[in-house]
Amino acid sequence: MILDEIGRGTSTYDGLAIAWAVVEAMHDDITCRTLFATHYHELTRLAGRLDALSLHHVRAREWKGDLVLLHEVADGAADRSYGIAVAKLAGLPPAVVARAKSVLAKLEAGRDATGGIAAGLDDLPLFASAAEAAAPVDAVRNALAEIEPDRLTPREALDELYRLKRLAGEQSG
Repeated sequence: MILDEIGRGTSTYDGLAIAWAVVEAMHDDITCRTLFATHYHELTRLAGRLDALSLHHVRAREWKGDLVLLHEVADGAADRSYGIAVAKLAGLPPAVVARAKSVLAKLEAGRDATGGIAAGLDDLPLFASAAEAAAPVDAVRNALAEIEPDRLTPREALDELYRLKRLAGEQSG
């Protein structure tokens, strides 16, 4: 599966939270090989606790103030962001690029002082509610596994459906 920029287009915190939860779900629940392209550098923290997660980045360098894309994939997280260099390549006016550099410096100083946008993500069970929500699904899934649909009459199938609905309601409330 290929996922590109999950969470982008929302607020920074919403986007990061969505991307974080999707990475966890892909790793823990869906367990399929996934290429997950993102600019949320904070997601690299997940590599420390998700055993099947591996980090890779496209190599780039700056030379004489310009970004040079090396067209190579390397192991590990990117050492830094090249967003402003890409903005310059995209043709943003020099005054806008200079202002972006100034704003970035202030944002980075604030991040360093407070621990950053992802401060506490390693310590807080931010997505613990997802684990709690999994219990009803597991109970219903287990009950479904016991049903042999080909051996049920239409009435028995309807009764089983009502039983599963009650079970789901009991587990969620």
